[in-house]
Amino acid sequence: MTTPPPHGPHGIAVSPLTGADWPEVRAVHAAGIATGHATFDADAPATWAAFDAGRHPDHRFVARDEHGALLGWVAVSPTSPRAVYAGVVEHSVYVAPGARGRGVGRRLLDELVTSTEDGGIWTLQASLFPENLASAALHRAVGFREVGRRERIARMTHGPLAGRWRDTVLIERRSPVAGAAAPPAR
Repeated sequence: MTTPPPHGPHGIAVSPLTGADWPEVRAVHAAGIATGHATFDADAPATWAAFDAGRHPDHRFVARDEHGALLGWVAVSPTSPRAVYAGVVEHSVYVAPGARGRGVGRRLLDELVTSTEDGGIWTLQASLFPENLASAALHRAVGFREVGRRERIARMTHGPLAGRWRDTVLIERRSPVAGAAAPPAR
């Protein structure tokens, strides 16, 4: 039996995101925030503990190149504490500025889809700014669909669009595997 190479397509290796990755993860997160097209958050969490507390430990990954440089990360957070929503999570995916367009986001989302389906999660969702065309295209390629648009949902507090009202597009990917059983009759 042949051992598979540690790096996938384009020299990208994906592994679980841990506290040891935090300084680099935070830097990539901050770079995404600075664009004004990633999130309404003005800052990345200040500490690993703050980041860790809001993310599911079994469904968060980093991508690294063959030299060990962090290329991006992906993680999920619960959408609700209610048991009926246990299979629904919101995800975030961030790619380092110098790694964009190299398949990093796709590799991370593919890993996330496999992980969450194996873990019984049936819906991945996120909100995107409609101007973030690259993220929208990436998500469509992985099977996400647009389910709605929230107009002027909040005002930016930071970055190049500070003070402007922003729309968001709600996207989701429903697993064809996890949660595929028919719901009970009413």
